[in-house]
Amino acid sequence: MPLVRIDLHSGKEAGFAAKVGAVVYEAMTTTINVPAADNFQVITEHAPGGIIYDPSYLGIERGEGIIFIQITLNSGRTVEMKKALYALIATRLHTELGVRKEDVLISLVEVVKENWSFGDGIAQYA
Repeated sequence: MPLVRIDLHSGKEAGFAAKVGAVVYEAMTTTINVPAADNFQVITEHAPGGIIYDPSYLGIERGEGIIFIQITLNSGRTVEMKKALYALIATRLHTELGVRKEDVLISLVEVVKENWSFGDGIAQYA
């Protein structure tokens, strides 16, 4: 069960944030074996100044269209799977929504299965 947090600047057209979420979910099902219906996301739109970032860290020129995507998921995916996920998200956000690839920042947070409770106060995977 990945838990996805997406942070972006406010002011985009209606439905933009939801479309970003859909791209991320579909990329996860395609590249890292996330099953159908395993879609849990928190999408937050921020006012100016609500997202702090270095505009040129690692030589990548970022702009006001920056999107932070943090995915908490069970550990165990290969490096190749992760690279495919990053590439597919950035490519689809660019081609479908006009987001610059330079403005897509993705972070994976891997946890062990017993660190999840899906409800009822039970560790379903433990």
